[in-house]
Amino acid sequence: MAYLIGIDVGSSSVKASVLDAESGKCVGTAFAPKEEQVISSPQAGYAEQDPQMWYDNARIAVREAMTAARITGDAIKAIGISYQMHGLVCVDKQQNVLRPAIIWCDSRAVPYGQAAFEAIGGEKCLSHLLNSPGNFTAMKLAWVKENEPELFAKIDKVMLPGDWLSMKLTGEAQTTASGLSEGIFWDFKEDAVCDFLLEQAGFSSDLIPNVVPTFSVQATLTKAAADDFGLAAGTPVSYRAGDQPNNALSLNVLNPGEIAATAGTSGVVYGVTDQVKYDPQSRVNTFAHVNHSKDAPRLGILLCINGTGIFNSWMRRTIGVSSYEEMNELAQSAPIGAEGLVALPFGNGAERVLCNQNLGASFSGLDFNRHGKAHLCRALQEGIVFSFQYGIELMKPLGLEISKIRAGKANMFLSDLFCQTLAGVSGAGIDLYETDGSLGAARGAGYGAGVYGSLPEAFASLRKVGDVEPEASEAYQSAYAAWKRALEQKLS
Repeated sequence: MAYLIGIDVGSSSVKASVLDAESGKCVGTAFAPKEEQVISSPQAGYAEQDPQMWYDNARIAVREAMTAARITGDAIKAIGISYQMHGLVCVDKQQNVLRPAIIWCDSRAVPYGQAAFEAIGGEKCLSHLLNSPGNFTAMKLAWVKENEPELFAKIDKVMLPGDWLSMKLTGEAQTTASGLSEGIFWDFKEDAVCDFLLEQAGFSSDLIPNVVPTFSVQATLTKAAADDFGLAAGTPVSYRAGDQPNNALSLNVLNPGEIAATAGTSGVVYGVTDQVKYDPQSRVNTFAHVNHSKDAPRLGILLCINGTGIFNSWMRRTIGVSSYEEMNELAQSAPIGAEGLVALPFGNGAERVLCNQNLGASFSGLDFNRHGKAHLCRALQEGIVFSFQYGIELMKPLGLEISKIRAGKANMFLSDLFCQTLAGVSGAGIDLYETDGSLGAARGAGYGAGVYGSLPEAFASLRKVGDVEPEASEAYQSAYAAWKRALEQKLS
């Protein structure tokens, strides 16, 4: 029998899942660490992690998943990697990490992105990159160049987190067009690495690893890595993608008009289009999807809200509730609109949907005589949903009409209230599936290695486990209108 393994490198943990290629069933899964991975914040707005931590936790998760699956390493036919987007890892010629990775929610590069946007010109940036340079990987590197020049001079290659993990497994420094687009290194008009951005920032093109197809036998496991992970030397790494394109893949969202959503540490709505369009203010961002090509464009429009699941976990700890299930029950006991209590969920750094402003999270309309834990829990979930809807409205002019949302039945999509509120305010039905990023990466690896002959074959066994149809309700629209007023007042 053929088995596939997917590794999903998040900022909170690393998850690994073993997939039976024939049945499409997950036969073993594990994550590490059991508590959240450490994020260092040496200054306000900074967020860094040690890449070695990702490798160590991936090793633990893979070994535990293999034990749960009761198989040996030689049964694994391919490995896929999903990873936290927009991070920066710098290595020297010996492939040693030179500094902690600057991860996705670090906002130090915002002024560098604005300076590059002004120097290059808005129209040129947007028409070629489909985004402002913003706070993405390229501008994180610009920060390193200016603030750590001696370290910058030692850099041989710059990589995204998944590129680095693949390098540690195979010894090969590589990346993909999809990955380069999320780092704002990719020129969509030229279908190549963006020379004018490299020139403006003062980066050598030698810093960019070799570009390989997203679905392909990219490289194979070294003996040292195979021994670490309990796998066979020579096992191919045959797929990699950022977590949000990969989440869309895991839900079989590959064609124009299809929409994926997730609400883990961050919250994301991701829609696929074949129209090469962009938001003039880069509040939502357009990247190359996993199946993008110049001849058959597949662009992923990404709305990201940094502070979603992390807001939920903060609330659970702060109000002393024992479980998320108890929080959901409390929230259900409060009425739609939480009797005027409004939550803005923007407490995890600068938000692209707010033009890179860092508003912080807040509650407004709090009445000590009416509001309690139930209202706080309801307002929190509504605030996250309404931030999704705010972004969805920005996506529509880019050619996305949302009538159906696909999501994994996980994280905040385990909450009936969350699903009902999103369906009610968006008017879109929600289909829930039994999948996650690690399983999506495993299916992607299967296609990349030729275990599956096509992507439709890879997803033929994907199982829907629930759906939510929208209910027409003026209460949802009224609550959303109140939320928007609170946001606009904060932005003014």
